[in-house]
Amino acid sequence: MSRAMTPQTTARPARRGPVLAALASTALLVTLTAPAPPAHADSGPGAPADTTPPVKIDANDSDLKMPEGAKLAPGRVLDIKSVVETDDGDERREDTNAKVKFALQAEVLFGKDSAKLGGDARARIKEIASEAERQNAKSVRVFGFTDDLGSAGHGIVLSKQRANAVQQALAEDLDPSVNYEIRGYGEQYPIADNATEEGRKRNRRVEVSFPRTA
Repeated sequence: MSRAMTPQTTARPARRGPVLAALASTALLVTLTAPAPPAHADSGPGAPADTTPPVKIDANDSDLKMPEGAKLAPGRVLDIKSVVETDDGDERREDTNAKVKFALQAEVLFGKDSAKLGGDARARIKEIASEAERQNAKSVRVFGFTDDLGSAGHGIVLSKQRANAVQQALAEDLDPSVNYEIRGYGEQYPIADNATEEGRKRNRRVEVSFPRTA
């Protein structure tokens, strides 16, 4: 009995080799001859560098020169302020290029409605005097301030008395040749809101300042 034979496929691989090689060659040729896609500015780090030549500047261009007779403005030194305050706010120090200023809250120095220095006050004032000596200060300002409770007149008197007390303590440690400017401003120049006790406490203070030289 005769049977239909299935065509053999073992000979096909031998014929596919040249065909695949031809296709590969054609694909390579297309790849080499096809134009490259244009690069975009947002192509990422792999984008080609800009080959545009830099703009030439003519150093002799009259527009780049100052007009004849013109002068540069004098240089300025910026005044930088450094502020350091204790955690409880009892003492604050401000440093600028020109001066040093200390602010001590009245509660640290005096009793309520009093201008008599307390026990711890002199130690703090002595530290301020030491800094004034280090800066070779020849003049010292001592200004007193109060909150807005009570009459304005009483605040002026009390703040001046407190400033006098601090000045006298400073004078015990500083050279007798130092000049003092002593003022009592009362409730003027508040640094906090007098509507709260915390704010009023900050406003009740004595400030000591002197020129910065070191």
